[in-house]
Amino acid sequence: MSGSATAFDAQRFVASLPFRPGVYRMYDASSELIYVGKAARLRDRVGSYFSSRPQSAKVAAMLKRVTRVEVTVVGSETDALLLECNLIKAHRPRYNVILRDDKSFPYLLCPTDHDFPRLQFWRGLRRPAGKLFGPFPNALVVKQVLHQLQKVFLIRNCRDGFFAHRTRPCLQHQIGRCSAPCVNLISKDAYRKDLDGALRVLEGGSADLRAELETRMGEASAALQFEAAARLRDQLAGLAELQNQQIANAPRTRDVDVVALQGEPGQYAVSLLTVREGASLGTTNFFPTAVGEPADTLAEFLLQHYARQAVPAEIVIGEDLPDHAALAEALVAVAGHPVQLRRGGRGLPGRWLELAEDNAREALRMRANRRDAVALSLQWLADTLKLPAAPERIECFDISHTGGEGTVAGCVVFGPDGPIKRAYRRYNIEGLAPGDDYAAIEQALARHGARIVAGDLPRPDLLLIDGGAGQLQAAQRGLARAQCTGLALLGISKGADRRPGQERLHLPGESIARTVPADSPVLHLLQRIRDEAHRFAITGHRRRRARRFQESILETVPGLGPARRRALLVHFGGLPGVLRAGIADLEQVEGVGTALARTLYDHLHPGA
Repeated sequence: MSGSATAFDAQRFVASLPFRPGVYRMYDASSELIYVGKAARLRDRVGSYFSSRPQSAKVAAMLKRVTRVEVTVVGSETDALLLECNLIKAHRPRYNVILRDDKSFPYLLCPTDHDFPRLQFWRGLRRPAGKLFGPFPNALVVKQVLHQLQKVFLIRNCRDGFFAHRTRPCLQHQIGRCSAPCVNLISKDAYRKDLDGALRVLEGGSADLRAELETRMGEASAALQFEAAARLRDQLAGLAELQNQQIANAPRTRDVDVVALQGEPGQYAVSLLTVREGASLGTTNFFPTAVGEPADTLAEFLLQHYARQAVPAEIVIGEDLPDHAALAEALVAVAGHPVQLRRGGRGLPGRWLELAEDNAREALRMRANRRDAVALSLQWLADTLKLPAAPERIECFDISHTGGEGTVAGCVVFGPDGPIKRAYRRYNIEGLAPGDDYAAIEQALARHGARIVAGDLPRPDLLLIDGGAGQLQAAQRGLARAQCTGLALLGISKGADRRPGQERLHLPGESIARTVPADSPVLHLLQRIRDEAHRFAITGHRRRRARRFQESILETVPGLGPARRRALLVHFGGLPGVLRAGIADLEQVEGVGTALARTLYDHLHPGA
């Protein structure tokens, strides 16, 4: 069912809708899907948008763009919730809840396919082989826990390729952070006991582990094994320190997510407090771009978030949801196990909810302060460059190479809320004289401009070039080649001493560069964007150079084709492992016989 694409009669369309559950989709004049919503009664919900009651500014702005509405009738509210979630994930309408940080939560992973397993940081949507512990609210927490566990239990942290080719203990063993299983300084059984201890801490069994370690320490002392007893004593002390770092304890079997929403349409903050095995792991903040009411926004957030993340047994929320039962049923369908969704009340869940709400309010306050400072800077840029409005999308280009080799152009994108990392782009520069930065900028902007003209990329409101007048003119030539006209350009170059605060701003058509006070928020914003472009470009350059180095040094070995080169790199975990390998080690790689192993070794170690 749909409204006319040319003259949308909202009242007539609403009157034609059924009083049944379903999903509605709103489109603008260009047939772009701009909003998806669900309803227990389609006529009532869609009709509320076009009634005479006042709407929020964000909703009113959205409704001005609507020229067509389509609906899909479903069998239940649960079906409507799930369909809405799928449509939002597939089309990412601009007025729906869009989670700007699409990264999954970090975990600790213990692989099970090794004689001496290690604990490692892991993040991803697909479940790997091994035991997963988490999720944790951010990577810093994972690294802190991993650091403490390695300090207490001396679990190795090196990669398997590095582990397989050690001939003597590494620095981690020398500073007391690893028991050096790579050179057999600890038996497999003893290492397994240490690893089991670390896993039991992660599983919440610290109390039982402490009792076991005390018993083992007493037995070692009675048997006059004083070194073993001292090591167990140190583990007990480290375990006590680790337990003292836990924030808030509850019954050890409790896994809860506490979700609090604060703000108003268009300016929401969601704070998610993660509790695992009864221990609070801190909060993670989200800023959903939504124009709906708080209850609708929270329900939409929960479905989108848990479509990508593990669903705990209990979720505590701070809003009364009109479709509470349907949402709970949908979460059970997504999770595949029972899920209790409830409003926070008294006791520990209530205190957790208060903490999450405080975090959400504080996140909103800090974000508003940042936005105000950024808004003033963007308006200054608009006034200086005579733009019609403050720029909403700023792109910045930088070039990176080493002696002209492996040249890469990096493009980063910033909006009012900071970097838009999914929009970053890199361009490998080819066919130019080594070290010709002007030609590199011209080639990169010609390719980028062509994509803008073709409609593959949106037009930026401001294009920032890391460099002076020469780089700016090269960018203009590149855009002209692509027939991409009308873009606002600005160059930013370092001062005579190349120190922060001495930057100069270069505008097209002006022969004299402008200066900005060193303490100006405008300069700080431009420095941040420029530095991010530099980081992104140099990261791409280093990766390209590393790949080329690995390929080039092995490509010169007679008889070593692409398949065998890949097999060597995979087997030894990279080129350093290949360089450390002996002839007998090289022979173990599939496709590398004795003769080729000797040829390869002689080629990599001339004069050996």
